Amino acid sequence: MRWSRYFWHTSKEDPADAEAPSHRLLLKGGFIKQVSAGVYELTPPGVRVLRKVEQVVRKEMDRSGAQEVLLTVLNPGELWKETGRWDLYGRELFTLKDRNGREYCLGPTHEEEITDLVRSYVSSYRQLPLLLYQIQVKFRDEKRPRFGLIRGREFIMKDAYSFDQDELSALLSYENMKFAYERIFKKLRISTLMVEASVGAIGGVSSHEFVTLTPYGEARVAHCPNCGYAGNAEVVKLPRAQEREEEPKPLTEVETPGTDTIEKLSSFLGVSADRIVKAVLYLVEGTEPVMFLIRGDRTVDESKVEAVLKTENFRLAEDREVWELLRTRKGFIGPFNLPPSVKLYWDNSTYGLKNVVIAFNRPDYHYINANPGRDYQQERFVDVCQVEEGDPCPKCGAPLKIDRGLELGHIFLLGTRYSEPMKALYRDPEGRERPIFMGCYGIGISRCISAVVEQYHDEKGIKWPTPVAPFELDLICVNPTDPQQKEVADRLYLLAQQTGIETIYDDRDESPGFKFADADLCGFPYRLVVGKKVKEGKVELQDRHRGERTDLDIDTALEHLKTLIEKDKS
Repeated sequence: MRWSRYFWHTSKEDPADAEAPSHRLLLKGGFIKQVSAGVYELTPPGVRVLRKVEQVVRKEMDRSGAQEVLLTVLNPGELWKETGRWDLYGRELFTLKDRNGREYCLGPTHEEEITDLVRSYVSSYRQLPLLLYQIQVKFRDEKRPRFGLIRGREFIMKDAYSFDQDELSALLSYENMKFAYERIFKKLRISTLMVEASVGAIGGVSSHEFVTLTPYGEARVAHCPNCGYAGNAEVVKLPRAQEREEEPKPLTEVETPGTDTIEKLSSFLGVSADRIVKAVLYLVEGTEPVMFLIRGDRTVDESKVEAVLKTENFRLAEDREVWELLRTRKGFIGPFNLPPSVKLYWDNSTYGLKNVVIAFNRPDYHYINANPGRDYQQERFVDVCQVEEGDPCPKCGAPLKIDRGLELGHIFLLGTRYSEPMKALYRDPEGRERPIFMGCYGIGISRCISAVVEQYHDEKGIKWPTPVAPFELDLICVNPTDPQQKEVADRLYLLAQQTGIETIYDDRDESPGFKFADADLCGFPYRLVVGKKVKEGKVELQDRHRGERTDLDIDTALEHLKTLIEKDKS
């Protein structure tokens, strides 16, 4: 492809509001263009990268025994209502009605539709196991779309679904997908970590995420250097605290004016935050008050709260609501004299505490030396505490490390979560009807593009690995007005095409510096420079990843390059 004829437009200016390197470089390099918040177009070079990623994924999915289908973007609401997810999925679900008032959603995932497809044709154990997949556009009304392709409202995903006779067979399918995912990310040259994860709105028995560590990932990943355990921080269980050996002191009411934060209260009383119990008040479904008590030096993890409440439809109570319900202000909320409507939970971090500071729903006052059993009762212990670095590993007890991670793949063992309500049944050898055991397996195809850039870039631009590069070679004619340079460059371009090297020929009437800057920005693995050295029968090969420059004979340059490219892909 001649660059002068190609629809590829780069920029020399950094885009505004692009924090993540991948977001900045994909925009600047002309691979994507923003249409609206969380919605991006892919240009021809962006599509080339996308197709390379899809090709790797398709090859490994086909190798695993999966068969490709193509489901609809427009999902009938009736299917989602069969499983209860029409109401459970939450506000990320894009919904609409047709002219006849029939409800639909833009598919964020396709468990319902694939189950409907399978129940229409599968009725016997002889038709199982079955593994189907698609590569399809998805839609989720993200509250805070950010970082370009990392978190968008419209994106491309590979989703696969397994159908088995029983849990053991389903586990074998699950393990099959684990291995397939490991091969996929290895071939894409993306370093990933497999971590335990929440089933979330998808549901099911268990799940694992494949994440790549990056400061711009939205997941907090806890991993243990000692035993190798890794989990999304929202599923890492923290045990109850050790009971403190202290003699109870007299309960005392203390005036604490203006101490509406833990920091202020700790400073005012001269006590450490871990000797304070704080209360967080939520309203579930807009009206039902739920209070969580947690140690003052810890933070509530709202993903864990969602798991306890079994809904994402909750929010922090507003100042007005706190006053109407408890006749107090934020910062002075406590578990005393509560209306019967308030449901109370105690985080594990509060277990065994003695002589604590705790509010009692009177503005500007706290109790000191409060003790459980004597001064307040503790029931319903839960784990809603955000995991922090140094917390004990749930497997071996060693200190955990915490990093940010970007989820690229997510696999779920669904069990009968969808087959039972949708009556996707099969007859076993004895003729009995049984629900099909299912699994589902997703990979963010467009997100993988960002993940590659996050791992492979420098201050000059992207450094695409050869298997996913838009072009393997950038052929640069330094001076197209020089007849000898132009003749050699044109000849090499034709030979490269015949040799099967994917080549972009930079024949533009621009300065050498302009072309070299674009080559670095756009990240081609190799650059062949046709310049003044053609008089000596030489061209210069530049390796974007290693930074090496090598003079090669014109006649053997492409043969040498072909060997390097094949080695990169192996």
